[in-house]
Amino acid sequence: MAARSTKKKPAKRDSSRAFGVLRKLYTQHPGADTELDYEDPYQLLVATILSAQSTDAGVNRVTPALFKRYPNAAALAKAKAEELEPVIHSTGFYRSKAKSLMGMARALVDEHGGRVPNTMEALVELPGVGRKTANVVLGHALGIPGLPVDRHVLRVSNRIGIASSEDPVEVEQQLGSALPPAEWTKASDTLILHGRRICKPKPLCDQCAVRDDCDYFRALERERESPSAQRPRGTRKVRTPRR
Repeated sequence: MAARSTKKKPAKRDSSRAFGVLRKLYTQHPGADTELDYEDPYQLLVATILSAQSTDAGVNRVTPALFKRYPNAAALAKAKAEELEPVIHSTGFYRSKAKSLMGMARALVDEHGGRVPNTMEALVELPGVGRKTANVVLGHALGIPGLPVDRHVLRVSNRIGIASSEDPVEVEQQLGSALPPAEWTKASDTLILHGRRICKPKPLCDQCAVRDDCDYFRALERERESPSAQRPRGTRKVRTPRR
């Protein structure tokens, strides 16, 4: 008799609640989208790799000169570290990022004819590319449903209570099971923007459109009424996902 798997499956989330929360957040953050500047899948892939531990605005200051010098994967594949590193220096971790970019470009040329592949499986095989980066490229540049989970999505979704995990992959699966694929990218963009503007590490609850729907806020209210109450979920540190 085969042994029963003990691996815990991600909990399914209440889709009606997730929809209700996101409809309110869509209203608060209309037109939410990636803030990285790009013109094609190659440019977005490069920009997203550079965005690790950097701001989108900081990446956008670097990429015009970068793409002028390396307009496609074939050009970037021929780059030398001593030439590439100074161009991306201001984004931080420039040595490891340069290594990832050159490796990624060589893989695109050698394995994909210089084109960005359109599947999660192929994207995460590229150097420097994790699920978050792959989902960004799929959802924004390739028109394929993708649900990027970064630290903002982790924090906001756990605080509100539409997800319950510190693991980015589990949160991606939980949100993905609660929402139709057509909503994934928009939902991620909206949660990211909400995390940057409102639901910061020190949240601005008085400005939040979903305060009344939020587990974290309700727990805060209970804590104010009873100092011995349990601290609200979302105050603990969450793991930063591989990009």
